[in-house]
Amino acid sequence: MNIYTLKEKKIQLDDSWDVIVIGGGPAGCTAAAAAAREGSRTLLIEATGCLGGMGTSGLVPVFCPFSDKEKIIYRGLAEKVLNEMKKGMAHVDDKKLDWVPIDCELLKRIYDDMVVGSGAQVLFNTFLSAVDTDGQGNVTAIIVSNKAGLTAYKAKVYIDCTGDADLCAWAGASFQKGDEKTGDLQPATLCFTLSNVDENGFLYGVYLHSNNPDSPIYDIVKSGKYPLITDVHINCHQVGPSTIGFNAGHLWNVDNTDPLSVSRALIQGRKMAASYRDALAEYHPKAFSNSYLSNTAALMGIRETRRIIGDYLLTVDDYLARRRFSDEISVNSYYIDVHSTKNEAELSNAGKIDLKKREHRYGKGEFHGIPYRCLTPKELRNVLVAGRSISCDRMVQGSIRVMPSCLAMGEAAGLAGALAARNDNVNVHEVDVDVLRQRLREEGAFLPD
Repeated sequence: MNIYTLKEKKIQLDDSWDVIVIGGGPAGCTAAAAAAREGSRTLLIEATGCLGGMGTSGLVPVFCPFSDKEKIIYRGLAEKVLNEMKKGMAHVDDKKLDWVPIDCELLKRIYDDMVVGSGAQVLFNTFLSAVDTDGQGNVTAIIVSNKAGLTAYKAKVYIDCTGDADLCAWAGASFQKGDEKTGDLQPATLCFTLSNVDENGFLYGVYLHSNNPDSPIYDIVKSGKYPLITDVHINCHQVGPSTIGFNAGHLWNVDNTDPLSVSRALIQGRKMAASYRDALAEYHPKAFSNSYLSNTAALMGIRETRRIIGDYLLTVDDYLARRRFSDEISVNSYYIDVHSTKNEAELSNAGKIDLKKREHRYGKGEFHGIPYRCLTPKELRNVLVAGRSISCDRMVQGSIRVMPSCLAMGEAAGLAGALAARNDNVNVHEVDVDVLRQRLREEGAFLPD
Protein backbone atom coordinates (compact mmCIF):
# COMPACT_ATOMS: atom_id res chain seq x y z
CA MET A 1 0.00 0.00 0.00
CA ASN A 2 1.27 3.47 -0.86
CA ILE A 3 1.79 6.14 1.79
CA TYR A 4 0.09 9.53 1.78
CA THR A 5 1.34 12.29 4.08
CA LEU A 6 -1.33 14.59 5.47
CA LYS A 7 -0.68 18.29 5.14
CA GLU A 8 -0.41 20.14 8.42
CA LYS A 9 -3.67 21.86 9.30
CA LYS A 10 -5.36 23.33 12.34
CA ILE A 11 -8.62 21.83 13.59
CA GLN A 12 -11.00 22.82 16.35
CA LEU A 13 -10.24 21.61 19.88
CA ASP A 14 -12.72 20.92 22.68
CA ASP A 15 -10.86 20.45 25.97
CA SER A 16 -13.78 20.91 28.36
CA TRP A 17 -14.16 17.28 29.47
CA ASP A 18 -13.09 15.30 32.52
CA VAL A 19 -13.96 11.89 31.04
CA ILE A 20 -14.46 10.87 27.43
CA VAL A 21 -15.94 7.45 26.67
CA ILE A 22 -15.39 5.99 23.19
CA GLY A 23 -18.09 3.53 22.13
CA GLY A 24 -21.75 3.52 23.15
CA GLY A 25 -22.39 -0.19 23.58
CA PRO A 26 -23.48 -1.61 26.96
CA ALA A 27 -20.11 -0.94 28.61
CA GLY A 28 -19.88 2.56 27.15
CA CYS A 29 -23.38 3.49 28.28
CA THR A 30 -22.85 2.48 31.90
CA ALA A 31 -19.33 3.98 31.90
CA ALA A 32 -20.65 7.35 30.74
CA ALA A 33 -23.60 7.26 33.14
CA ALA A 34 -21.42 6.31 36.11
CA ALA A 35 -18.77 8.96 35.39
CA ALA A 36 -21.35 11.71 34.97
CA ARG A 37 -23.19 10.53 38.10
CA GLU A 38 -19.97 11.24 40.04
CA GLY A 39 -19.95 14.81 38.80
CA SER A 40 -17.43 14.43 35.98
CA ARG A 41 -18.02 16.37 32.77
CA THR A 42 -18.54 13.37 30.53
CA LEU A 43 -18.75 12.93 26.76
CA LEU A 44 -19.84 9.67 25.10
CA ILE A 45 -18.76 9.30 21.47
CA GLU A 46 -20.63 6.71 19.37
CA ALA A 47 -20.02 5.76 15.73
CA THR A 48 -23.64 4.85 14.95
CA GLY A 49 -26.90 6.75 15.40
CA CYS A 50 -28.02 5.04 18.61
CA LEU A 51 -26.70 3.61 21.85
CA GLY A 52 -26.69 -0.04 22.82
CA GLY A 53 -24.36 -1.73 20.35
CA MET A 54 -25.21 -5.38 19.86
CA GLY A 55 -28.50 -5.16 21.78
CA THR A 56 -29.83 -2.45 19.45
CA SER A 57 -27.97 -1.95 16.16
CA GLY A 58 -26.78 -5.56 16.34
CA LEU A 59 -30.30 -7.05 16.84
CA VAL A 60 -29.09 -9.64 19.37
CA PRO A 61 -32.51 -10.98 20.41
CA VAL A 62 -31.89 -11.83 24.05
CA PHE A 63 -29.78 -10.92 27.08
CA CYS A 64 -27.47 -13.61 28.38
CA PRO A 65 -28.20 -14.66 31.99
CA PHE A 66 -28.12 -12.01 34.71
CA SER A 67 -28.05 -14.64 37.47
CA ASP A 68 -25.85 -17.40 38.86
CA LYS A 69 -28.94 -19.66 38.67
CA GLU A 70 -29.89 -18.52 42.19
CA LYS A 71 -29.84 -14.71 42.25
CA ILE A 72 -29.05 -11.71 40.11
CA ILE A 73 -25.31 -10.95 40.20
CA TYR A 74 -25.01 -8.20 37.55
CA ARG A 75 -26.53 -5.38 39.53
CA GLY A 76 -26.24 -1.59 39.78
CA LEU A 77 -26.93 0.04 36.43
CA ALA A 78 -27.04 -3.40 34.75
CA GLU A 79 -30.02 -4.43 36.85
CA LYS A 80 -31.77 -1.14 36.14
CA VAL A 81 -31.40 -1.71 32.39
CA LEU A 82 -32.82 -5.24 32.73
CA ASN A 83 -35.78 -4.10 34.83
CA GLU A 84 -36.66 -1.27 32.45
CA MET A 85 -36.60 -3.73 29.56
CA LYS A 86 -38.95 -6.15 31.30
CA LYS A 87 -41.40 -3.35 32.15
CA GLY A 88 -41.91 -2.69 28.45
CA MET A 89 -42.35 -6.32 27.31
CA ALA A 90 -45.77 -7.62 28.34
CA HIS A 91 -45.01 -11.22 27.39
CA VAL A 92 -41.93 -11.42 29.68
CA ASP A 93 -42.29 -12.49 33.32
CA ASP A 94 -41.10 -9.63 35.51
CA LYS A 95 -39.24 -12.17 37.68
CA LYS A 96 -37.29 -13.59 34.77
CA LEU A 97 -33.50 -13.06 35.06
CA ASP A 98 -32.02 -15.25 32.36
CA TRP A 99 -32.39 -15.12 28.59
CA VAL A 100 -34.70 -12.10 28.69
CA PRO A 101 -35.78 -11.08 25.17
CA ILE A 102 -34.76 -7.66 23.85
CA ASP A 103 -37.03 -5.07 22.25
CA CYS A 104 -34.26 -3.18 20.47
CA GLU A 105 -36.27 0.03 19.99
CA LEU A 106 -37.20 0.10 23.66
CA LEU A 107 -33.59 -0.58 24.63
CA LYS A 108 -32.41 2.39 22.58
CA ARG A 109 -34.63 4.68 24.62
CA ILE A 110 -33.59 3.07 27.90
CA TYR A 111 -29.93 3.79 27.16
CA ASP A 112 -30.73 7.31 25.95
CA ASP A 113 -32.57 8.09 29.17
CA MET A 114 -29.90 6.52 31.38
CA VAL A 115 -26.95 8.31 29.80
CA VAL A 116 -28.53 11.70 29.18
CA GLY A 117 -30.34 11.54 32.52
CA SER A 118 -27.00 11.13 34.28
CA GLY A 119 -25.78 14.42 32.81
CA ALA A 120 -23.47 13.00 30.15
CA GLN A 121 -23.35 14.43 26.62
CA VAL A 122 -23.74 12.08 23.65
CA LEU A 123 -22.17 12.61 20.22
CA PHE A 124 -23.61 10.26 17.57
CA ASN A 125 -22.35 9.38 14.08
CA THR A 126 -18.80 10.18 15.14
CA PHE A 127 -15.73 8.00 14.57
CA LEU A 128 -12.52 7.85 16.56
CA SER A 129 -9.94 8.55 13.84
CA ALA A 130 -6.59 9.15 15.56
CA VAL A 131 -4.96 9.28 19.00
CA ASP A 132 -2.15 11.59 20.13
CA THR A 133 0.12 10.74 23.08
CA ASP A 134 3.03 12.33 24.91
CA GLY A 135 5.15 9.19 24.62
CA GLN A 136 5.03 8.74 28.39
CA GLY A 137 1.78 6.83 28.72
CA ASN A 138 -0.66 9.72 28.48
CA VAL A 139 -3.22 10.23 25.75
CA THR A 140 -3.09 13.96 25.10
CA ALA A 141 -5.91 14.23 22.55
CA ILE A 142 -8.16 12.21 20.30
CA ILE A 143 -9.20 13.13 16.77
CA VAL A 144 -12.72 12.28 15.67
CA SER A 145 -14.50 12.64 12.34
CA ASN A 146 -18.14 13.40 11.57
CA LYS A 147 -20.20 15.81 9.48
CA ALA A 148 -18.30 18.68 11.09
CA GLY A 149 -15.04 17.30 9.69
CA LEU A 150 -12.11 16.59 12.01
CA THR A 151 -12.25 17.74 15.63
CA ALA A 152 -9.83 17.25 18.51
CA TYR A 153 -11.05 16.42 22.02
CA LYS A 154 -9.13 16.41 25.28
CA ALA A 155 -10.06 14.90 28.63
CA LYS A 156 -8.34 13.97 31.85
CA VAL A 157 -9.37 10.30 31.47
CA TYR A 158 -10.41 8.26 28.42
CA ILE A 159 -12.42 5.05 28.60
CA ASP A 160 -12.07 2.66 25.66
CA CYS A 161 -15.38 0.85 25.12
CA THR A 162 -14.89 0.30 21.38
CA GLY A 163 -14.92 -3.48 21.79
CA ASP A 164 -11.78 -3.65 19.65
CA ALA A 165 -9.50 -1.64 21.98
CA ASP A 166 -9.00 0.88 19.15
CA LEU A 167 -7.99 3.77 21.38
CA CYS A 168 -5.55 1.63 23.36
CA ALA A 169 -3.99 0.06 20.28
CA TRP A 170 -3.56 3.39 18.53
CA ALA A 171 -2.07 4.87 21.71
CA GLY A 172 0.60 2.17 21.72
CA ALA A 173 -0.77 -0.26 24.32
CA SER A 174 0.17 -3.90 23.97
CA PHE A 175 -2.58 -6.39 23.20
CA GLN A 176 -3.37 -9.93 22.11
CA LYS A 177 -5.71 -10.83 19.29
CA GLY A 178 -7.54 -14.06 18.64
CA ASP A 179 -6.02 -17.47 19.25
CA GLU A 180 -2.56 -17.19 20.77
CA LYS A 181 -1.09 -19.77 18.36
CA THR A 182 -3.06 -19.47 15.12
CA GLY A 183 -4.52 -15.95 15.30
CA ASP A 184 -7.97 -17.41 14.54
CA LEU A 185 -10.92 -15.26 15.58
CA GLN A 186 -14.34 -16.47 16.63
CA PRO A 187 -16.77 -16.26 13.71
CA ALA A 188 -19.15 -13.32 13.36
CA THR A 189 -22.94 -13.44 13.08
CA LEU A 190 -25.33 -10.99 11.45
CA CYS A 191 -28.52 -11.16 13.48
CA PHE A 192 -31.94 -10.71 11.87
CA THR A 193 -35.67 -10.59 12.54
CA LEU A 194 -38.51 -12.57 10.99
CA SER A 195 -42.05 -11.20 11.26
CA ASN A 196 -45.54 -12.57 10.56
CA VAL A 197 -44.52 -15.77 12.34
CA ASP A 198 -47.26 -18.06 13.64
CA GLU A 199 -46.81 -17.67 17.40
CA ASN A 200 -48.42 -20.99 18.34
CA GLY A 201 -46.30 -22.80 15.79
CA PHE A 202 -43.17 -21.19 17.18
CA LEU A 203 -43.91 -21.39 20.91
CA TYR A 204 -45.36 -24.90 20.94
CA GLY A 205 -43.66 -26.43 17.92
CA VAL A 206 -40.26 -28.05 17.71
CA TYR A 207 -37.49 -26.26 19.64
CA LEU A 208 -35.12 -24.74 17.09
CA HIS A 209 -31.96 -24.46 19.23
CA SER A 210 -29.04 -26.68 18.23
CA ASN A 211 -29.13 -28.22 21.73
CA ASN A 212 -32.24 -30.07 20.52
CA PRO A 213 -31.14 -33.04 18.35
CA ASP A 214 -34.55 -32.97 16.67
CA SER A 215 -34.23 -29.33 15.62
CA PRO A 216 -34.95 -28.72 11.92
CA ILE A 217 -31.59 -26.94 11.66
CA TYR A 218 -29.87 -30.33 11.44
CA ASP A 219 -32.00 -31.35 8.46
CA ILE A 220 -31.45 -27.95 6.83
CA VAL A 221 -27.66 -28.24 7.05
CA LYS A 222 -27.68 -31.91 6.01
CA SER A 223 -29.86 -31.23 2.97
CA GLY A 224 -27.30 -28.93 1.33
CA LYS A 225 -30.17 -27.04 -0.29
CA TYR A 226 -29.16 -23.82 1.42
CA PRO A 227 -25.38 -23.58 0.91
CA LEU A 228 -25.02 -20.39 2.97
CA ILE A 229 -26.26 -22.25 6.06
CA THR A 230 -23.19 -24.31 6.91
CA ASP A 231 -23.53 -25.02 10.64
CA VAL A 232 -26.24 -25.60 13.23
CA HIS A 233 -25.75 -22.49 15.38
CA ILE A 234 -29.24 -21.03 15.93
CA ASN A 235 -30.70 -19.09 18.84
CA CYS A 236 -34.06 -17.35 18.53
CA HIS A 237 -36.58 -15.65 20.81
CA GLN A 238 -39.88 -13.84 20.50
CA VAL A 239 -39.12 -10.11 20.62
CA GLY A 240 -42.59 -8.82 19.75
CA PRO A 241 -46.00 -9.88 18.43
CA SER A 242 -45.46 -12.53 15.73
CA THR A 243 -41.83 -11.36 15.58
CA ILE A 244 -38.81 -13.60 16.24
CA GLY A 245 -35.24 -12.39 16.61
CA PHE A 246 -32.43 -14.66 15.43
CA ASN A 247 -28.79 -15.04 16.38
CA ALA A 248 -28.03 -17.71 13.82
CA GLY A 249 -25.27 -18.87 11.53
CA HIS A 250 -21.59 -18.05 11.35
CA LEU A 251 -19.55 -15.83 9.07
CA TRP A 252 -15.98 -17.07 8.94
CA ASN A 253 -12.70 -15.15 8.86
CA VAL A 254 -14.20 -11.78 9.78
CA ASP A 255 -11.86 -9.28 11.46
CA ASN A 256 -13.58 -6.18 12.82
CA THR A 257 -10.32 -4.23 12.58
CA ASP A 258 -10.33 -4.83 8.80
CA PRO A 259 -13.14 -2.74 7.23
CA LEU A 260 -13.04 -4.65 3.94
CA SER A 261 -13.49 -7.93 5.79
CA VAL A 262 -16.55 -6.63 7.60
CA SER A 263 -18.01 -5.08 4.45
CA ARG A 264 -17.89 -8.41 2.65
CA ALA A 265 -19.41 -10.19 5.64
CA LEU A 266 -22.34 -7.74 5.87
CA ILE A 267 -23.25 -8.49 2.25
CA GLN A 268 -23.02 -12.22 2.80
CA GLY A 269 -24.88 -11.99 6.11
CA ARG A 270 -27.89 -10.36 4.52
CA LYS A 271 -28.05 -13.18 1.97
CA MET A 272 -27.73 -15.73 4.78
CA ALA A 273 -30.66 -14.17 6.63
CA ALA A 274 -32.85 -14.58 3.53
CA SER A 275 -31.72 -18.20 3.27
CA TYR A 276 -32.76 -18.87 6.86
CA ARG A 277 -36.22 -17.49 6.15
CA ASP A 278 -36.65 -19.75 3.15
CA ALA A 279 -35.18 -22.79 4.89
CA LEU A 280 -37.37 -22.38 7.97
CA ALA A 281 -40.45 -21.87 5.81
CA GLU A 282 -39.72 -25.26 4.23
CA TYR A 283 -38.54 -27.22 7.29
CA HIS A 284 -40.67 -25.59 10.00
CA PRO A 285 -43.80 -24.53 8.07
CA LYS A 286 -46.19 -24.43 11.05
CA ALA A 287 -44.32 -21.40 12.36
CA PHE A 288 -42.55 -19.83 9.40
CA SER A 289 -44.43 -20.60 6.16
CA ASN A 290 -45.84 -17.05 5.98
CA SER A 291 -42.95 -15.26 7.66
CA TYR A 292 -40.89 -12.54 6.03
CA LEU A 293 -37.45 -11.08 6.66
CA SER A 294 -38.27 -7.74 8.29
CA ASN A 295 -34.82 -6.60 9.40
CA THR A 296 -31.13 -7.42 9.32
CA ALA A 297 -28.70 -5.86 11.76
CA ALA A 298 -26.88 -2.66 10.88
CA LEU A 299 -23.98 -3.77 13.08
CA MET A 300 -22.01 -6.96 12.55
CA GLY A 301 -22.04 -9.34 15.51
CA ILE A 302 -18.36 -9.51 16.44
CA ARG A 303 -17.31 -11.83 19.26
CA GLU A 304 -13.62 -11.01 19.56
CA THR A 305 -10.68 -9.04 18.25
CA ARG A 306 -8.07 -7.33 20.46
CA ARG A 307 -7.60 -7.93 24.18
CA ILE A 308 -5.40 -5.45 26.03
CA ILE A 309 -2.51 -6.47 28.26
CA GLY A 310 -3.41 -4.97 31.60
CA ASP A 311 -1.97 -5.03 35.09
CA TYR A 312 -3.56 -8.45 35.53
CA LEU A 313 -4.40 -11.09 32.91
CA LEU A 314 -7.52 -13.05 33.86
CA THR A 315 -7.02 -16.70 32.87
CA VAL A 316 -9.09 -19.81 32.39
CA ASP A 317 -7.44 -21.17 35.55
CA ASP A 318 -8.97 -18.24 37.44
CA TYR A 319 -12.32 -19.12 35.88
CA LEU A 320 -12.11 -22.81 36.79
CA ALA A 321 -10.99 -21.97 40.35
CA ARG A 322 -13.90 -19.53 40.81
CA ARG A 323 -11.18 -17.12 41.91
CA ARG A 324 -12.02 -13.97 43.84
CA PHE A 325 -9.91 -10.81 44.04
CA SER A 326 -9.37 -8.07 46.60
CA ASP A 327 -9.78 -5.45 43.84
CA GLU A 328 -12.67 -7.08 41.96
CA ILE A 329 -15.18 -4.65 40.50
CA SER A 330 -17.74 -7.19 39.24
CA VAL A 331 -18.37 -10.90 39.14
CA ASN A 332 -19.24 -13.23 36.27
CA SER A 333 -21.03 -16.56 35.95
CA TYR A 334 -21.52 -17.04 32.19
CA TYR A 335 -20.14 -20.24 30.69
CA ILE A 336 -17.04 -20.46 28.46
CA ASP A 337 -18.63 -19.74 25.08
CA VAL A 338 -15.95 -19.75 22.38
CA HIS A 339 -17.57 -20.22 18.98
CA SER A 340 -15.85 -22.64 16.64
CA THR A 341 -13.66 -21.89 13.65
CA LYS A 342 -14.80 -23.13 10.24
CA ASN A 343 -12.49 -26.14 10.48
CA GLU A 344 -13.78 -26.99 13.95
CA ALA A 345 -17.37 -26.71 12.78
CA GLU A 346 -16.71 -29.10 9.90
CA LEU A 347 -15.07 -31.61 12.24
CA SER A 348 -17.96 -31.24 14.68
CA ASN A 349 -20.55 -31.78 11.94
CA ALA A 350 -18.70 -34.97 10.99
CA GLY A 351 -18.77 -36.15 14.60
CA LYS A 352 -14.97 -36.11 14.89
CA ILE A 353 -14.72 -33.61 17.77
CA ASP A 354 -17.00 -32.60 20.63
CA LEU A 355 -16.98 -28.82 21.06
CA LYS A 356 -19.15 -29.10 24.18
CA LYS A 357 -16.11 -30.22 26.16
CA ARG A 358 -14.72 -26.69 26.30
CA GLU A 359 -18.02 -25.15 27.42
CA HIS A 360 -17.17 -25.04 31.13
CA ARG A 361 -20.31 -24.27 33.12
CA TYR A 362 -20.78 -23.31 36.76
CA GLY A 363 -23.20 -24.82 39.23
CA LYS A 364 -25.81 -22.87 41.14
CA GLY A 365 -24.46 -19.92 43.08
CA GLU A 366 -21.00 -20.08 41.51
CA PHE A 367 -19.10 -17.15 39.98
CA HIS A 368 -15.63 -15.64 39.69
CA GLY A 369 -14.38 -12.10 40.17
CA ILE A 370 -13.11 -9.61 37.62
CA PRO A 371 -10.33 -7.47 39.11
CA TYR A 372 -9.95 -3.76 38.47
CA ARG A 373 -6.43 -4.48 37.17
CA CYS A 374 -7.95 -6.08 34.06
CA LEU A 375 -9.32 -2.65 33.09
CA THR A 376 -5.98 -0.80 33.28
CA PRO A 377 -3.67 -1.05 30.23
CA LYS A 378 -0.10 -1.49 31.40
CA GLU A 379 1.48 1.25 29.30
CA LEU A 380 -1.22 3.92 29.59
CA ARG A 381 -1.77 6.20 32.58
CA ASN A 382 -5.04 7.94 31.74
CA VAL A 383 -6.95 5.22 29.85
CA LEU A 384 -9.34 2.54 31.10
CA VAL A 385 -10.95 -0.30 29.15
CA ALA A 386 -14.33 -1.96 29.64
CA GLY A 387 -16.16 -4.59 27.61
CA ARG A 388 -14.93 -7.57 25.64
CA SER A 389 -11.39 -6.23 25.18
CA ILE A 390 -10.29 -6.22 28.83
CA SER A 391 -7.11 -8.03 29.89
CA CYS A 392 -7.86 -11.77 29.79
CA ASP A 393 -6.97 -14.90 27.89
CA ARG A 394 -9.05 -16.07 24.95
CA MET A 395 -11.04 -18.72 26.80
CA VAL A 396 -12.15 -16.30 29.52
CA GLN A 397 -12.96 -13.68 26.87
CA GLY A 398 -15.51 -16.18 25.57
CA SER A 399 -17.31 -15.76 28.88
CA ILE A 400 -16.94 -12.10 29.93
CA ARG A 401 -17.78 -10.69 26.48
CA VAL A 402 -21.58 -10.80 26.91
CA MET A 403 -23.85 -7.84 27.68
CA PRO A 404 -24.59 -8.31 31.42
CA SER A 405 -20.89 -8.54 32.21
CA CYS A 406 -20.09 -5.58 29.96
CA LEU A 407 -22.74 -3.47 31.71
CA ALA A 408 -21.19 -4.21 35.11
CA MET A 409 -17.61 -3.60 33.95
CA GLY A 410 -18.62 -0.35 32.28
CA GLU A 411 -20.11 1.08 35.46
CA ALA A 412 -16.90 0.28 37.34
CA ALA A 413 -14.73 1.86 34.64
CA GLY A 414 -16.82 5.02 34.59
CA LEU A 415 -16.70 5.39 38.35
CA ALA A 416 -12.94 4.74 38.37
CA GLY A 417 -12.44 7.27 35.60
CA ALA A 418 -14.26 9.91 37.62
CA LEU A 419 -12.13 9.13 40.70
CA ALA A 420 -8.90 9.34 38.68
CA ALA A 421 -9.96 12.61 37.04
CA ARG A 422 -10.23 14.30 40.45
CA ASN A 423 -6.48 14.05 41.05
CA ASP A 424 -3.98 16.53 39.68
CA ASN A 425 -1.67 13.64 38.81
CA VAL A 426 -4.12 11.56 36.82
CA ASN A 427 -3.20 7.88 36.92
CA VAL A 428 -5.82 5.14 36.62
CA HIS A 429 -3.37 2.64 38.14
CA GLU A 430 -3.44 4.59 41.40
CA VAL A 431 -7.20 4.71 41.94
CA ASP A 432 -8.08 3.72 45.51
CA VAL A 433 -9.86 0.42 44.85
CA ASP A 434 -11.38 0.39 48.35
CA VAL A 435 -13.14 3.67 47.60
CA LEU A 436 -14.10 2.40 44.14
CA ARG A 437 -15.59 -0.80 45.52
CA GLN A 438 -17.41 1.05 48.28
CA ARG A 439 -19.01 3.45 45.79
CA LEU A 440 -20.00 0.53 43.56
CA ARG A 441 -21.65 -1.19 46.52
CA GLU A 442 -23.47 2.02 47.41
CA GLU A 443 -24.86 2.05 43.84
CA GLY A 444 -26.09 -1.53 44.20
CA ALA A 445 -23.23 -3.58 42.75
CA PHE A 446 -22.92 -7.24 43.80
CA LEU A 447 -19.48 -7.47 45.44
CA PRO A 448 -19.73 -10.03 48.25
CA ASP A 449 -16.85 -10.40 50.67
